[in-house]
Amino acid sequence: MAPSDTPTATFNGKLALLLAMAMFVLVVDTSIMNVSISAVVRDIGTTVSGVQSAIALEALVSAAFILIGSKVGDLIGRKRAYVIGLLCYATGAIAMTLAQSLLPIIIFWAVIGGLGASLLLPAMQSLIHGNFHGAEQKRVYALVGASAAIAAAVGPLLGGLITTLLSWRVAFALEAVVIAVVLLGIKLVHDVPYTGSRQVDVVGSLLSVVGMGGIVIGILVWQEGGEAVGALIAVGVFGLGGLAYWLVRRKRHDKAVLLDPALFRSKPFRLGVSQQLLQQIALGGTMIVLPIYLQMVLGYNALQAGLSIAPLSLSMFAIAMLAGKRSGGRRPATLIMWGFLLLLLGLVILIPIVPRADSGWWLLVPLLIAGCGLGLLVSQLNNYTLSPISDERVSEAAGVNSAAGSFGLSFGLAFAGAIMLAALSLIFTSMVMSSTVLPADEKEQVAAVLEEDAQIMSNVELEELLVGQPADIQDEIIRINTDARPIALQLALLIPIFAALLGLLNTLRMRRVPDPPIATQSEGLVL
Repeated sequence: MAPSDTPTATFNGKLALLLAMAMFVLVVDTSIMNVSISAVVRDIGTTVSGVQSAIALEALVSAAFILIGSKVGDLIGRKRAYVIGLLCYATGAIAMTLAQSLLPIIIFWAVIGGLGASLLLPAMQSLIHGNFHGAEQKRVYALVGASAAIAAAVGPLLGGLITTLLSWRVAFALEAVVIAVVLLGIKLVHDVPYTGSRQVDVVGSLLSVVGMGGIVIGILVWQEGGEAVGALIAVGVFGLGGLAYWLVRRKRHDKAVLLDPALFRSKPFRLGVSQQLLQQIALGGTMIVLPIYLQMVLGYNALQAGLSIAPLSLSMFAIAMLAGKRSGGRRPATLIMWGFLLLLLGLVILIPIVPRADSGWWLLVPLLIAGCGLGLLVSQLNNYTLSPISDERVSEAAGVNSAAGSFGLSFGLAFAGAIMLAALSLIFTSMVMSSTVLPADEKEQVAAVLEEDAQIMSNVELEELLVGQPADIQDEIIRINTDARPIALQLALLIPIFAALLGLLNTLRMRRVPDPPIATQSEGLVL
């Protein structure tokens, strides 16, 4: 190793700030896309389902490759993996700035950007360990973690503000600028050599990608009306089952494995990972259907949608900070139980509110309640999951925890969004066909228009499309549009509600398990 690659003796504040900036961009990226859905759809002439699929695909790619990305960083060097990850993310941001159709968004933002995240997160964790030590390392973890939390809290507001006042393209261009600034400081980063085994579990890596990919892609194909949906999901289930068998078999023969199945012998770790999965399914489902609803039904622009969703993210941030510092003598399992209970309560309250809401203010109280629940979960789940793991294994365990969370996020985004849009299509068709006002020979055409165009239209925009039609026809189509959308959102909310309910039931098992001791390094590995 070159002399310049040795760790610095003094605290490198500039490097710490650059790492925090990189994390901020990673977290805020999806928030910008969520609140800008209608603007993106309108500007590039695509569909809500297409953009929603891209958002889910980005999370899926990150989940499917994050364990592999960690090993790639070991083999090519953590600093190089960090640079490649940043360049991939910059590529996605620039593609969003220039995109004129959905295809480059899927290729460059979702796939290449997702691959970048899978390289960047493990590499960043290793570089923090190698460039900072002792109390300084904790300071950097705190700074980077705070950057991620702030990005999650202000992301909807920031994305909405830039999109409304300027353009969503400007928001992504600013992401690319921030990444360029981070890359300009790359000389401050000292590489961290890897001294472990260089063997790669190729089969395990492929099975993990096929397993997670098959399930989520199957849902996205179903949403778009494609074929072989059952086969894709079956391949995914088979891939995950095959991965479990393969890991146990390889470990028994003392060969290199993608991840050590012995980690799952710890009951708190198993419970924690499953709860992380359920929390992210609930979060992903909520954060995709609400922006679509606000922009489709209420006709909100990105800023108004961001302001309406802000109570969820801001209360999550505030409670996570508060509970992380002042949990007192309360058991983590008890706080997690209250977290899922509040999350479930907030989502359930939304169900009767949705048909009556005529502004985002109606969502304030239930989103505050749900956000408080998410804040309790965020403050406890990572440390609960990683605390029983020894310091030697905690980095690997953190990778598994991150993969489970990212997969849950992609599943929630895909499934809740697919349910909402599929339900909307079916309800439109059913209401049109049963209408006594619409002429029989025009019903199929009206149903087709509502399915294809009204996905992204508020009633005001739909009225503009109907100019020239008889008044009774206009009124009937507006009525169908008004009645169908809340029902579709209610059905889609059942996905995060069910995930929160499962999480609450799972806490009954957690409370029967003794609290695990805290490992010395687990607090830092919350990236």
